[in-house]
Amino acid sequence: MTMKILHPILIVCAITMVSFYFRMANADQLKVVFMCPEPVEVKNGAVIGDYGWNQMGAEGALEACRNTGSKCEIASGLGYADIRPILREYAATGVSMIIAHASGYNSAAAEIAKEFRVPVAVTELPNSSTPGLVTNYELSGAPGAYLAGVLAANMTRTGSLGIVVSSEVITWNLQAGGFVQGARSVNPKINIHYAVIGHMAYEDVAGANRVTKSVIGAGADIIYGMGNGATFGMLQATETTKAKDGGKVWFIDVIGDKRQIDKGHLLSSTAWNLAPIWTAMIKDIKSGSFGTNSYDLSLSDNSVNLLKTKYIPEDIWQKVVTARDGILSGKITVAEVAEIEELKSMMSTVDNPQN
Repeated sequence: MTMKILHPILIVCAITMVSFYFRMANADQLKVVFMCPEPVEVKNGAVIGDYGWNQMGAEGALEACRNTGSKCEIASGLGYADIRPILREYAATGVSMIIAHASGYNSAAAEIAKEFRVPVAVTELPNSSTPGLVTNYELSGAPGAYLAGVLAANMTRTGSLGIVVSSEVITWNLQAGGFVQGARSVNPKINIHYAVIGHMAYEDVAGANRVTKSVIGAGADIIYGMGNGATFGMLQATETTKAKDGGKVWFIDVIGDKRQIDKGHLLSSTAWNLAPIWTAMIKDIKSGSFGTNSYDLSLSDNSVNLLKTKYIPEDIWQKVVTARDGILSGKITVAEVAEIEELKSMMSTVDNPQN
């Protein structure tokens, strides 16, 4: 929703603009098509978008193609409806790989891979990997979210944290679970309020604003928000709403870096760099091992990390660094909480979807 207001022309021109940008590549290079639901724009080699799922995915695809000498086409603004016609259109051109970067695309993309014999990468479709054709990637981000929980538990004044999500999907479940584990490693009794905006409410800025304010009203002074474009509404709520103690409410984002638009409330973000994942996939196509390996975010290759901002005191940041070292050394194990009922059982309070 916010993206369409900020960049209304992208919906009609994103695909043609990015296709033209890479038209000079050599004919013998691999051609990778990256597909995402919300619009992004590539300008002078940089991606402009939602600072989240779509933008960081596109940035990673461009970097991966540069790393491997591959062509890249960004097909964005495709929405959440049936994606099969667009998948067929690209598959018929003989592309080397399609990255179907939305959980709502996964089943359709796996079908098209087998129909056209084109390698396709899908997300949140466990047990779908097929050698040479389909590979599944899980973007759990749980270790990075654990660090966000450590940070939040050390920064809270009220002793209450909030988690707001745009939908009950595996990626958000895994990150929320990691956040809770990190926070409870600091304070086992800390209150954590969990709220869901709705079903696939990824771009519901108004709904995100409303739900986040309700979580702040329940006592949270730090919000961990997951929602793609909806996170703009969460950030706005922290900017305009006081905590119960009358002080500032902080926001911890996911995936991207919104410091460009921050008004003093963006504490951090569990930032993603998807280039290592897309690069590994392209290399697997070249080696003939596509569909036989697994891919996920990792602290070890910095594909996920916690963003350090000027608002984090150095002594608290050192506690985050210590936790990161503990995860990398194996002293700290972050459990992956994928099932929604298990996740909800970890919370102090739960507000179910609003629509």
